[in-house]
Amino acid sequence: MAQDALHQARLHRSLRHLHGPAQRFAAPQEVVLIALVRDGGYYLDVFFEHYRRLGVSCFVFVDNGSADGTVDSIRQEPGTAVLRSALPWLEFENSLRAYAANRYGRDRWCLFADMDELLDFEGSGTAGLQGLTGYLAQQGCTALQAQMLEMFPKGPLAAARGLNYAEAVKAFRYCDVSTVQALDYGAEDTGLAYYLRQNALPPGGARMLFGGVRGKVFGERCCLSKHPLVFNGPGVQAAVHPHVSAGVAVAEVEGLIRHYKFAGDSLARDLQTRTEAVSQHGEDRLRSDAMQAQPELSLWSEAALADASIADLQRLGFLRRAPGYSAHLAGARA
Repeated sequence: MAQDALHQARLHRSLRHLHGPAQRFAAPQEVVLIALVRDGGYYLDVFFEHYRRLGVSCFVFVDNGSADGTVDSIRQEPGTAVLRSALPWLEFENSLRAYAANRYGRDRWCLFADMDELLDFEGSGTAGLQGLTGYLAQQGCTALQAQMLEMFPKGPLAAARGLNYAEAVKAFRYCDVSTVQALDYGAEDTGLAYYLRQNALPPGGARMLFGGVRGKVFGERCCLSKHPLVFNGPGVQAAVHPHVSAGVAVAEVEGLIRHYKFAGDSLARDLQTRTEAVSQHGEDRLRSDAMQAQPELSLWSEAALADASIADLQRLGFLRRAPGYSAHLAGARA
């Protein structure tokens, strides 16, 4: 308890309010996007365009010491707030997300997004986030689970270093789900059982997915399942882990996170992470060692799928089908 109190005291002392509203500014039906960022200027234009298209108008960023003009760029965007903390990312990332969610997103839907992630879901182009959260609320659900899909180009990853983020998103048309592994939701092997067993599941249960193309190529044990969208209400412990929240009721419908980890100079980012020792899993070392040893390394293989849609990934079993939600969307369109 004393250690936790010290941790929280350090967190609160470190925080500075740099921009925008100092407290919650989202209306009851609005979604609050929460993102940790450090030197994220590369991603910002696409990030804002994508999430505004989904219906987000309230953005809260926790800056971890950007030196590339990120904060100045965010200041130019409406509906934004920025906090800053220089505390070590590895030790405090969960606490920083949870703090931002409680300060700005109490009794609101919170969307947790990394800068290289673009959320999608069935009906995203028509119902948008408000349609989705309205349906989840009707069903008594407080969390959307999503599966993370690593996107990549057909050629060598090194060729992406000169692309801006919009160009990379366009070029990274491929994914590979051939080696994804599924575990029971509350299995000990997930490493997240303590939190996951506090959650209520939809009819038929849920799965936690691991591996994928990064496991296939680099030997990483990536957790692909996340709770990106959570209603931060009574009994919910938001963002207790980078991938999950606790005390939530998980929806039957699943979302998709298209992940662009290899956009831009991913090798330089991994080498910087190694230098600063901000990763506890050693995944940055696995990737950077492989990319340095094989300058023409590619994630593409004959198993790659081009332009996979939500429906395609449901047919393949990567995403869970939700007949009730599909029927709801059809009824709304009628």
